[in-house]
Amino acid sequence: MAVQHEPSDASSTLMDPLRPHVIVLFGATGDLSRRKLLPGLLHLSRAGLVPDCRIVASSLDDLDDDGFRAFARTACDEFGRGHITDAEWAAFSAKLRYVSQGAGAPRLAEVVGEAEASLTGQSRRLHYLSVPPKAARAVVQMLGEAGLVERSRIIMEKPFGIDLESSKALNAAVHEVFAEHQVFRIDHFLGKEAAQNILAFRFANGLFEPIWNRNHIDHVQIDVPETLGLDARAGFYESTGAYRDMVVTHLFQVLAFMAMEPPTTLDPQAISEEKNKVFRSMLPITPANVVRGQYLGYRELPGVSPDSETETFVALKCEIDNWRWAGVPFFLRTGKRLAEGARIISIAFREPPKSMFPPGSGVGAQGPDHLTFDLADAPKLSLSFYGKRPGPGMRLDKLSLQFALHETGRAGDVLEAYERLIYDAMSGDHTLFTTAEGIERLWELSTPLLTDPPPVRPYAPGSWGPNAIHQVIAPNTWRLPFERAWRDK
Repeated sequence: MAVQHEPSDASSTLMDPLRPHVIVLFGATGDLSRRKLLPGLLHLSRAGLVPDCRIVASSLDDLDDDGFRAFARTACDEFGRGHITDAEWAAFSAKLRYVSQGAGAPRLAEVVGEAEASLTGQSRRLHYLSVPPKAARAVVQMLGEAGLVERSRIIMEKPFGIDLESSKALNAAVHEVFAEHQVFRIDHFLGKEAAQNILAFRFANGLFEPIWNRNHIDHVQIDVPETLGLDARAGFYESTGAYRDMVVTHLFQVLAFMAMEPPTTLDPQAISEEKNKVFRSMLPITPANVVRGQYLGYRELPGVSPDSETETFVALKCEIDNWRWAGVPFFLRTGKRLAEGARIISIAFREPPKSMFPPGSGVGAQGPDHLTFDLADAPKLSLSFYGKRPGPGMRLDKLSLQFALHETGRAGDVLEAYERLIYDAMSGDHTLFTTAEGIERLWELSTPLLTDPPPVRPYAPGSWGPNAIHQVIAPNTWRLPFERAWRDK
């Protein structure tokens, strides 16, 4: 099947008015749609950001329009923002149509055509594939058969493949139907306000960019522990694991934002190129630098093998072999059923080469200075340093400068990650999305680990993972759990 080429929209900006859209949502009755996508589309519509659109929902369930509207109302009431008035819901529900995936490509094309006919002017199409990777190819082929490729963009959920071979095969299958500039591989971590704030913090401030290198930074930690278990998702997770599910698709993407060189512009193509340069400079992941863990009780979950070797936890060291970062280790950690839920980037600065302060002054007692980004939904930032304790003598304490988004009075302006990314895809903005080259390079780097993984080590639910994690980061220590809590407003 020939690819339908069209001019790239890489020059679009978030300030461009959106053209009318038909959004085709596959997997529309799934958990992601219920929790994030439908409430997010409602919020974008209520906020006037996508005022002229129609939503064609599709899944394997046998529903009609009214049945799906009832499903969507329940989802938006449970997971949406604030109270939904009857008038707001009436306006939104009128945009919803449903077609069963089993009805085939001709019926899908018919319903999309009817939706487009109800819009003014030439509309665009946004196809959101909220489906498992194994189902993605069939949906892509169905869109091609339905003639819905022209004037369209496609959002694909992670994981994008499970290794280098499968990611190349999936990319090839997608490229038979869609051109690369039409494809948006989503990573909701990069849709968070705090992740984008890394770019602003680095490149808009002359104070920090000069010290953002191996001469001043000792090591970096990217730490995303989760308290949730797997429960109903265990069957899916059994063939994926923490590394494929979180590290390749999320943590490495955040690492690239942290480590990239200054782009020539904030154009999506320039930013994607700098991210890909980071991936090209990374050294392959060595199994000896990885700890895999599995929480006790995971093997008793439905769909899990009693002798499963799937990791629910992973901690690793990786390195970037370029002039800026050579010799600076990056430590990554994520897992299920851990002691706390958090999403932080912690940058440890090198300590002064010599201290003139007397023994007992407190200098060095609390480790190096840190710059910490909290990537939570209400993002925060902290810079720690030593300062003199008031009073006689020279006693120093660890102090910190802190910023929280709610202190600006603009917290209400934040778009939830999926809302931001859907809007960006409709705008044609690839800044926060992953390229085919980037994802294939990450699977290539992962091949040594996937080929010869270290054994999984058991850990207790509510802990911080297997004890071996301390050997990975030695002689440094993990920042989480924090010794000092974030200050309240």
